[in-house]
Amino acid sequence: MNQAKKETDMMNFGYNGLIGVLVLAGDIWAILNILQSSVSNEKKLIWIIAVVLLPILGLLLWFFLGPRSGKSV
Repeated sequence: MNQAKKETDMMNFGYNGLIGVLVLAGDIWAILNILQSSVSNEKKLIWIIAVVLLPILGLLLWFFLGPRSGKSV
């Protein structure tokens, strides 16, 4: 019984680790895009602080509410 619990815990850890890596990659991507944006340095700092202190929420807020570049796809 103890072995089954260990295996279950290891599987859960793997998924949590994967989610953490994806959030980290998203945050790094957001920070790089924030730094490359054309907004003022004060707004860049506020967005970066939001992404660093609130990794998931900050990333989502920046993605939907953050400054858009003038580039068209």
